Amino acid sequence: MSTENSGQAGPLLKGMKALVTGIANEHSIAYGCAKAFRELGADLAITYATEKTKAWVEPIAQQLEADMLLPLDVADANQLNAVFGEIGQRWGRLDIVLHSIAWAPKDDLQGGLLHCSSEGFAQAMDISCHSFVRMAALAAPLMDKGGTMLTMSYHGASKVVPNYNVMGPVKAALEACARYLAHELGPQGIRVHAISPGPLMTRAASGLKDFGLLLNEAAHRAPLGELVDIMDVGYTCAFLSTPYARRVSGETLYVDGGVNIMA
Repeated sequence: MSTENSGQAGPLLKGMKALVTGIANEHSIAYGCAKAFRELGADLAITYATEKTKAWVEPIAQQLEADMLLPLDVADANQLNAVFGEIGQRWGRLDIVLHSIAWAPKDDLQGGLLHCSSEGFAQAMDISCHSFVRMAALAAPLMDKGGTMLTMSYHGASKVVPNYNVMGPVKAALEACARYLAHELGPQGIRVHAISPGPLMTRAASGLKDFGLLLNEAAHRAPLGELVDIMDVGYTCAFLSTPYARRVSGETLYVDGGVNIMA
C-alpha cells in the first residue's frame, strides 16, 4: 500500500493522539506503525528505551513531527508514570497506544525453554507481557472517549516455532492479556488487539537462532508468495484505530501473507 493510495482515504486519524513505544531504528515494526498513524493524521508521542537508542529514534521522531520524544524503560515505574503524566499534561487525553516491546536474556532466549532460568523467564514475562498491562492501566484514564490499544505477538504464541523458545509462552500470555483487557476495558469504549506479524528482520528478531531460515521458509509458504514489511503491519494497526474498526476488539490479527493458515 503506497502513501498515495492511503492519502485517498483522507486523514482518518486526524486529531487523534497516539503513543508509540518500541522504536529502535527505521527497521522497527513500531516505526512502520508510527509512520502509518502519522500518514492518517494522528499526533505522535514516541519513546526510546536508552540514551543509546535515542540517537536512532530522535531523527525518526523529527521526521514524523512527533509532539513528544520521551525516555521509557518499561521496567522503571517512575519512567512509565512520567510518560503518561507528560501525555496527560500536554494532551489531556490519548486515543491510541502501541506496545511493541519484547526482551529476554540472551542465554535464556537461545538455550531452549527447558533450560530457561526462572529469573530469565520472569524478566521476559515482565518486560514483554506485563508491561502492556501496566501501560493499559495508565492509558485507560486518558481514554475517556474510547480508544485502541495494540500489542505485538507472533505465531510462536499458538504453534511451536523452533528456536523461539521462552518467547512462545510469553507471547501466548500476551495474547491472553489482550483478550482479558478487551473484556475489562470494553465498557469504556476501549478496544484491544494483539497483532501477529509474519517474520521481519528487526533488531529484536536478530537475537533468534537461525532466523534467516525462518524468513526464507515464511516467504516460500505464504499464499501471497512474499514476506510482509513494517508498513503492512503499520497500516493494519492504523485501520484498527479508525472508526472503520469500531466494533472489532479482542482479536489476535495475523499480518503474515497467510502463512498461519498453512499446515
